[in-house]
Amino acid sequence: MRRMEIRTVFVVLWTTIVLLKLAIAARLPLFVDEAFYWLEGQHPAFAYSDLPGLTAWLIRLGTEVFGDGLLAVRLPFIAISALVPWLVVRLTAREFDPQAAWLSGCAALLLPLLGSLGVMALPDAMLALATVLCLDAGVRLLRGVTHGGALLLALGLSLGALSHYRFIAVIGVGIVALLAIAKGRDALRDPRVWIAIATGAAAWIPLLVWNIDNAEAGLRFQMVDRHPWALHADGWQFIVIQAVMVTPLLFAALLIAAWRLRRASDDAARFLAISGGLMVLGFFALGFVADTERASFHWPLPGYLALLPLIGFVLMTWPRWLRIATWATMALGFVGVVGYYAAVSVPEVRERSAGLKWYPSNFAGWDTLADAVREELAVMPADTVLVADNFKIGAELGFALGDPRIRVLDHPLNRHHGRAPQLQLWNLQLDARAELAGRPVLLVTGANDVKFSALLQRYQTICARMGGLPVSRVVNADRGAQRFILSRFDADATPDKGDCVTPALAYVDAPVAGARVDAPFEVRGWVVKNGSGVASVAITLDGRPVAEAQYGAPNAWIVERFLRGDSRDPAGENIGFSATVDPATLTPGRHWLGLEITGRDGSVERWAEHPIDVVPAR
Repeated sequence: MRRMEIRTVFVVLWTTIVLLKLAIAARLPLFVDEAFYWLEGQHPAFAYSDLPGLTAWLIRLGTEVFGDGLLAVRLPFIAISALVPWLVVRLTAREFDPQAAWLSGCAALLLPLLGSLGVMALPDAMLALATVLCLDAGVRLLRGVTHGGALLLALGLSLGALSHYRFIAVIGVGIVALLAIAKGRDALRDPRVWIAIATGAAAWIPLLVWNIDNAEAGLRFQMVDRHPWALHADGWQFIVIQAVMVTPLLFAALLIAAWRLRRASDDAARFLAISGGLMVLGFFALGFVADTERASFHWPLPGYLALLPLIGFVLMTWPRWLRIATWATMALGFVGVVGYYAAVSVPEVRERSAGLKWYPSNFAGWDTLADAVREELAVMPADTVLVADNFKIGAELGFALGDPRIRVLDHPLNRHHGRAPQLQLWNLQLDARAELAGRPVLLVTGANDVKFSALLQRYQTICARMGGLPVSRVVNADRGAQRFILSRFDADATPDKGDCVTPALAYVDAPVAGARVDAPFEVRGWVVKNGSGVASVAITLDGRPVAEAQYGAPNAWIVERFLRGDSRDPAGENIGFSATVDPATLTPGRHWLGLEITGRDGSVERWAEHPIDVVPAR
């Protein structure tokens, strides 16, 4: 393929992908981390508990220039991500070969981890830009130190320091790579390079000052609290996960490039191979001792950015069929990742995925919840205080309602994600209802934000802080895959005496989700409702009651072992229910099985639904 043809492919791909990102970003619901970064942007500071300040500043810039909205939040990040492939092309063309440059650029566009960058307002976009600038500066310095090269290094180091703690890995690997090359060691003797390094180091000062002022809370979370720092076998999953996220053949090509060129005579190729190889290898080793609960598949992206300019050295030696297979798998990988975001942006797809393992809970339910909260607030006094159960709900409702001052209860999630110190600094953490001076309250509690086995205990914790937990409204988004309890507290409400009445806790033992039924079937399960007890349980199909269950069967194991003594239901261990449903009255196909629970306090709660398939009678 001639140079002009490859360049045309790149330009067409780049244009198509940018337009695709814009379309998805305008519809994709805000991810919970994006919502919290938006919240940070509404409270301007030089640094925050979870990140340096740049991500929040960019979101604030987007909303100030383009107004409130999903696209406005994400536009700066789409622009940054759109610049990165051009910089990869420019670096590759200058250092190696103009034709190979467009190949590297196309790979940068189709690499799923990089090609989807910017769709969400996350720090990885600026982290990628900072990495490419530092790599570019590094190869320039190998040819001789210039004011321009030192200035580029200073810019890259500063942007990286303002983006994320993980940029420390880029700095460390870059220094090792320069030390491994004679001309790199010469460059490190030049005072201009050290001035650039000092400038980059100064950009860490706001984060350092924040940590000094706050008992190193940010550093402890990023470096200590979130990692087990104990050997575990999950590190081997790195290879499989990265092969999938990078696509298998491209992943192999990048690793081959790192290995082959680690001792290349060309200093630029050697620098990039060492930088990329060490970065990927380092994160592979870290996977055996580091956090496995949160997403970390994107961490090695800086290493792949270093190796992309070298991809031509490998692909041009491969047979044609293997090159075609490489580009085909890259395209499929890109379509898969971007297709996921596109699918998640469609409400009908989110609803149909309810009950599946890949249900996008962090994207789902926020619009439905915001609508319900608006309706509740509309009929409550003007001085009502809106309180969220955790930072996710507080940030998402804050964005939807345009209110960055929503109070938030202490919650394990706040600490688990390093957001608790920041909420405390903003005076947004609410420890007890007494702090609200008797004002009316609308409390929004998330029923999916702790393990199911710990949900009743969470309800009791809220009761202790709020003096009660009345069920004013249940919001079941996507058939209850996202479930929220709305509780009204009047200004003159007094705390519950005795056992607090909590929302119901229920489970359907049979039929299980996805079960196929073709004859009258029994619905079995259990329900507890602390404080008041259960008056009745109705079986629903597609939201319509179809049978009244018999309630009161004994189930000692659930009370004693699963709920571990947290149950205060007056029924004791007699919490089981059963009912018979005849599918002959139903049309064949998928139906949604649920419960309607009436408490002895008069509350009515719809429980989450799960799918069953009615098979046509033979």
